[in-house]
Amino acid sequence: MNTDHSLPLRYDPKELSDEELVERAHVELFHITRAYAELMQRYQRVLFNVCARYLGNERDADDVCQEVMLKVLYGLKNFEGKSKFKTWLYSITYNECITQYRKERRKRRLMDALSLDPQEEASEERAPKLEERGGLDRWLVHVNPIDREILVLRFVAELEFQEIADIMDMGLSATKMRYKRALDRLREKFSGLAEP
Repeated sequence: MNTDHSLPLRYDPKELSDEELVERAHVELFHITRAYAELMQRYQRVLFNVCARYLGNERDADDVCQEVMLKVLYGLKNFEGKSKFKTWLYSITYNECITQYRKERRKRRLMDALSLDPQEEASEERAPKLEERGGLDRWLVHVNPIDREILVLRFVAELEFQEIADIMDMGLSATKMRYKRALDRLREKFSGLAEP
């Protein structure tokens, strides 16, 4: 077992600095989580507020905070202290927020592409949001698996048509045609549900 005998066995985590807690966590994790828990408790509220402001809603902020806490738990043993713990923590938080924001943006782009009239800015008022009708997955079941893969690669992975064509071993024009037909099929389905 890897233990550092220069550190006293008994301590009050609240009395230690961040750096001392990081040193403790290097020795304790994963068997003991007292130092880690104290670090997370110190920053939990601020982390949540940062995430909520960046992402605009508490549900996503809570998800990102959970992800950050896991990344810190598993990354703390490798944290070398080249920066302050707080700086490292906020770097992880920022990166996770960006990842979550991009996921939401991709989902919105796909939903915009499926709207009744993408040219019309007022379409939001006329058409119900896809999320209110069961989410993105419910809409993707209306296309065949190949077309679904093309849509996912285009909107979620944000790949170019040539990249999608290469991955799916299809011609470029065939890929574009399947993409357009899949969107048209979903728009048609969507417009039927939008009728009162």
